[in-house]
Amino acid sequence: MNLRDLRYLIALADHRHFGRAAAASHVSQPTLSTQIRKLEDELGVPLVERAPRRVMLTEAGEDIVQRARRVLADIEQMRETARQSRDAEAGTLRLGLFPTLGPYLLPHVVGPLRARFPRLELLLVEEKTEVLLARLRDGKVDAAVLALPVDTEALEHTPLFEEPFVLAVPADHALARRRGPLPLDALHDAHLLLLEEGHCLRAQALDVCHLAGATEKAGFRATSLETLRQMVAAGVGITLLPVLAVRPPVAPLATLKLLPFATPAPRRAIALFWRKSSARAPMLEALAGVLRDLPSALLQARP
Repeated sequence: MNLRDLRYLIALADHRHFGRAAAASHVSQPTLSTQIRKLEDELGVPLVERAPRRVMLTEAGEDIVQRARRVLADIEQMRETARQSRDAEAGTLRLGLFPTLGPYLLPHVVGPLRARFPRLELLLVEEKTEVLLARLRDGKVDAAVLALPVDTEALEHTPLFEEPFVLAVPADHALARRRGPLPLDALHDAHLLLLEEGHCLRAQALDVCHLAGATEKAGFRATSLETLRQMVAAGVGITLLPVLAVRPPVAPLATLKLLPFATPAPRRAIALFWRKSSARAPMLEALAGVLRDLPSALLQARP
């Protein structure tokens, strides 16, 4: 048994297709198929159910894939430990961010990160929270910036900042004429535009709706914050936006007004997560310090 064959099996589990798994592994399909059969012969059990149009793993195959992922993650950690012993702040760091934060946070932190870690190659991975958690646990990313709460089993985390929400309304909306911070009960019976399933911001917005007595606007679910912003500006409805998503370099929209909430304003807590077994914990704590050191004005909800 060798690591290469375990990687082939994991690729097959990910793609459920011999051709696509072979392409992802940069080998021919016959090579990958042959090595999978050799692995089955060595273990003495079938790992794959081969059908004309689909590939499924056997029960033993599913179990061995999970073990193989842990083995490869541990081996990568060994390599990382060796790299860290040479230079703790050099090498490559794969950092995950979720879509409703990444594009808005990065313009403010990439420069400071480069200045603080000049020998570090930062590879950014933007995915939804559940995908990032799976990749983090499998060792495919080294750390991830996520919104709390998160299942922290086998993970360490350190808080970064709390990001308030603002209410985005069309400029001619009745709420746009209100002065001063908006009480949460001003949303009672309102219907808000929300993101599609899978975005953590959707769950956070629904929590706010529940507290305020608001509901989701039926028949519409956006794929991005920018879609929500543009739809509000077009007069389709109102929505909640995290404050970083409306800060420069995001261009303001003349037909959209942003309303801050009265204290205690709804907000989301952001943290940096990594595996408890990570050899890079001290460096990640230092990286968290850079991410945490945002100008305070960026996180102030104001009109």
